[in-house]
Amino acid sequence: MSESPTVLTPTVAVIGGGPAGLSAAKRLARAVDGEVLVLEREREAGGIPRHADHRGYGIRDRRRFMSGPAYAKALVAEAERAGARIVTRAMVTGWADERTLAVTTPHGLVHVRPDVFCFATGARERPRAARLIPGTRPAGVLTTGQLQNLVHVNHEKVGTRAVVVGAELVSWSAVMTLAEAGCRTEALVTEQPKGESYWLFREPGKLWFRTRVVTGSRVVAIHGRPRVTGVEVEDVGTGKRRVIACDTVVFTGDWIADHELLRMAGVEMDGASTGPVVDTAMRTSRDGVFAVGNVNHPVETADVVALEGEAVAERILEHLRGERQPAGTVRLTVAGPLRWVTPARYAPDGPPPARGRLVAWVDRFVAWPVVTVEQDGREVARRRLWWPAAPGRAFRIPSTLLRDVDATGGDVRISVG
Repeated sequence: MSESPTVLTPTVAVIGGGPAGLSAAKRLARAVDGEVLVLEREREAGGIPRHADHRGYGIRDRRRFMSGPAYAKALVAEAERAGARIVTRAMVTGWADERTLAVTTPHGLVHVRPDVFCFATGARERPRAARLIPGTRPAGVLTTGQLQNLVHVNHEKVGTRAVVVGAELVSWSAVMTLAEAGCRTEALVTEQPKGESYWLFREPGKLWFRTRVVTGSRVVAIHGRPRVTGVEVEDVGTGKRRVIACDTVVFTGDWIADHELLRMAGVEMDGASTGPVVDTAMRTSRDGVFAVGNVNHPVETADVVALEGEAVAERILEHLRGERQPAGTVRLTVAGPLRWVTPARYAPDGPPPARGRLVAWVDRFVAWPVVTVEQDGREVARRRLWWPAAPGRAFRIPSTLLRDVDATGGDVRISVG
């Protein structure tokens, strides 16, 4: 006869030990009357930065230029010093009931029944199979996460010549990891008319890594057996095809939220972003269930989501104190080239979103975007922003544009032109 699972009843359970979850846990552990429990499925907490052994982390939240592992260690150490309990190799497998998580640990099954849930489960890249790219099924096909885990965590070798699918910020992170492993990047391939990353990364990167960005093109097939020998690339304008020889292919970007637990809980989801629908306090449609970081907006940088973790902690503390919640929210909708925006619910009498920004995603470049906000057929606000809207990276919209939204009105429509 099997033993009953151990039951844990922390004040707050944080699911995910990356930058967002650890930052939230640090702030909460200092303030709540009870335990703050962090559940992390990997053997060490720290999230994606733990796997990315290059600099560029901590700029916004720490005003420092840190490597990924150093940044991750600092987050873990600070959360533990604040009093948070971090349990690693803890895989949340589902819900025992509507307020209890079932967690598999090396010591057996555990049920976690907190007063408040904070989901910081992040996002993942779509693998080749989900992108429906035909061809053979050889070795040497990876995502950025798999690549960084192989190289930085397990210290294994990859190939000698690679093609990176995508030209986003994370794509250049993959190029840096490949270089550390002694693998030359032959090309980054993107369907966009130019690389999605910032000029500061794109142009010096091409020179430093002796590579090129193949724009307006897509990978249509992978060849080779038992290992990759090349990728077939098609010009999206002309249809002309050619093969780039390589022994490694890395799929980057094309993010999807790690949303399964929230979906299983019946939380309202956004089909466009693949994340939960949240308001400016990062509350989901279920009472006492908050979501923070890249599960809401796949994908933002680590330092940004760390700051969001601090912000959601304040909202959770307000919830625990029983403070008055906003009377009502209005739905935020988008028009092309915007694909989605989060928070997707706005409370005019509620707190501003983290960092005073809405996070959106676009499907095409807009060099000098003009953002228009409309409600019930009237223009509420219009502003030109002095930063571009570009596919493959977060487009941040000042929440002050929503200042004159009517709490009793209809849906709000945000567009970019």
